[in-house]
Amino acid sequence: MKPTLMLLALVLTLGVAEASDVFMTKDAQGHPIYTDRPEQLPAERLNVKSNTTDTVEVQKRYEAEMKQLGSTSDANDDTAKKQSSAAQASKTIDEDRAKRCQEARDRYLKLMNSQRLYEQSPNEAERRYLTDAEMDSAREDGKRVMDEFCGEP
Repeated sequence: MKPTLMLLALVLTLGVAEASDVFMTKDAQGHPIYTDRPEQLPAERLNVKSNTTDTVEVQKRYEAEMKQLGSTSDANDDTAKKQSSAAQASKTIDEDRAKRCQEARDRYLKLMNSQRLYEQSPNEAERRYLTDAEMDSAREDGKRVMDEFCGEP
């Protein structure tokens, strides 16, 4: 709303403005001063030409610029959403990796600190204790899994 009011004020101001003579004088330090009423003479009269403003053309240009800004804003919003989604996904992956690492480390420590290891039978009524070779293999697998989850990504 505010840009529309500013545009309207600008158009009205340009419509009211009329061409007049422009003079250039210099102050005591030699800096140029441009005015329509020179305070001192001699003043150099400048040939300045002005054109009338086509309000319809200004309105079309303004609408095109607003449309372009809107599409740019939408693109920026989409980019921000994608970056936010990527950051959230990365955070979730990191949390999952840390959880799996901790679980693998706990399992490996349990395997290393246990004197006897066993497997539960399918009906969960009986246990089968592992041999020394099977325990070493289970510990190696535990170490490999821990290194896989706790190593560098």
